[in-house]
Amino acid sequence: MSSAVVTVIVAGRDIATLAPAALDSLLAQTEPRFRAVLIDDGSIDETGAIFRRYADTDARFHAIWHPDSLGLGAARNHGLSLVDTEYVAFLDADDVMRPEALEHMVASLESSGSEMAVGTYVRLREVDGAWVCGDVQPWVRASVTPARSGVTLADHPAVVGNIVAWSKVSRHALWTRTGVRFPESVLYEDQVVAQRLYAAAQGIDLLDEVVVEWRIRNDGSSITQREADPRVFADCVEQMAAGLAVLRETSAEATAARTTQILRMDLPRLAGIFDLAPESRALLGTFARTLKPTAEDRALLTQSPANPNNPDAPMIGEVYDRVVAWV
Repeated sequence: MSSAVVTVIVAGRDIATLAPAALDSLLAQTEPRFRAVLIDDGSIDETGAIFRRYADTDARFHAIWHPDSLGLGAARNHGLSLVDTEYVAFLDADDVMRPEALEHMVASLESSGSEMAVGTYVRLREVDGAWVCGDVQPWVRASVTPARSGVTLADHPAVVGNIVAWSKVSRHALWTRTGVRFPESVLYEDQVVAQRLYAAAQGIDLLDEVVVEWRIRNDGSSITQREADPRVFADCVEQMAAGLAVLRETSAEATAARTTQILRMDLPRLAGIFDLAPESRALLGTFARTLKPTAEDRALLTQSPANPNNPDAPMIGEVYDRVVAWV
């Protein structure tokens, strides 16, 4: 087998029951020329032992242990410091990578010369004890449709709605050239990194295909299930603001696309959290006041319900007006 062309950084903490599915999905890749850096970020369960078992049986896997949890951002940055391949990808240790994901994204980059390849993803939810795949969400589909190669933010600003780290393969040279690293000691660390890479990339390939199945756990451990916590809430809002700040320096079109997504999805979700703390309300109101709705956004505010599945839901504009009044 030829030497590795892509490093997959797999970080996880206390996910022993789910890690084997993630690592088996790497073993099933139709592109075998990968190196997987498995980072156990201070687990107290059997996650580390599982990582070591895979590393002991397949030379492509390399297990690393953090005695104390440093957080996902720091764990990924540790992985980035070890990359010695042309390409880099990410997979959270509780998710599943589709078999042809690495092959198709790497092949696209090798053909186009672009610096990033972006695919779609679906959510895995547990229903009656089984994990069931959902559909590709509309904003995720829009981020890569139509499929094409070598685009820029000006060509396809909707790509900025695809903010997760693990739906992409990128050239390691992009990370080296820009010095981009994940923010540490925060949550929602993907947002600003995605926007910085999009802004800097010399060519982005859009692949209208599912590359990862994102597992949504029902045990209350996911970040979005803890957004009522003022610290989690603050990280969410602050990282959205940081990502928008990057886009404002780069592309008016991309800024408008991300603003529309925030108005349509994020603002109603965050404003609707039950028993939101006063400091969280003030923070969200301050952030909302920084948004600059376009003419199309203003139509959206007056004509679109905050929850399209609920005919009695308020218009997005009503939510926006309520939130900006919280300051």
